[in-house]
Amino acid sequence: MKSFLIIGLGNFGCLLTEAFSRQNCELMVVDKDEAALSPVLSFGVSARVGDATNEEILRAFDIPSFDACFVSVGSDFQTSLVITNLLKELGAKCVYSKAAEGVQAKFLRMSGADHIIYPEKEVAVNLAVSASNDSIFDSIPLIDDYNIYEISAPEQWIGQTIGELNVRANFNVSILATMRNGVVAPMPPIDYRFNADEHLIVMSKTDNIEQLLNKA
Repeated sequence: MKSFLIIGLGNFGCLLTEAFSRQNCELMVVDKDEAALSPVLSFGVSARVGDATNEEILRAFDIPSFDACFVSVGSDFQTSLVITNLLKELGAKCVYSKAAEGVQAKFLRMSGADHIIYPEKEVAVNLAVSASNDSIFDSIPLIDDYNIYEISAPEQWIGQTIGELNVRANFNVSILATMRNGVVAPMPPIDYRFNADEHLIVMSKTDNIEQLLNKA
């Protein structure tokens, strides 16, 4: 069972906690406001009140024991920088830090963040891409600019195999699964031949998906 530390229980922090709890993960959540912990207590998490900018408080959590730490402290960017830096200094294996814009991401990376999360930006971009393209049926944000998409098989791929197209090298897309009549077949082999009546589950950057489907 993986264990995670979530610091900051605003809207995003609470949603993240709920999502992880459904995956039967071991969770420790921290917020300096005791009232902020109330919405997540029913998820069976360990919760502590504390100021995560205090090194001694963080040290007490045994930071290296977590598989990943998430910094989602809201609008106080300076606090995010301090916590991110402290987590890495205390031996965090992996730190995800929330940012509102690219400039913040730059400084968070300098402070040690391994991954940057843009909750509002990612939702807005994915919604715009999905709603404006009839070939995209669903999308799930991952990290940075990467997403998982459910798409129609591009017209130019029909009848050809993954190997013939050299999909990953030529289109910057990884094929995770195929789906036909609601049946999902994960990790199709290199000799798999694309069909017109199927959907594909792929991982890629938004720009690459838009470029691929706009050529279809």
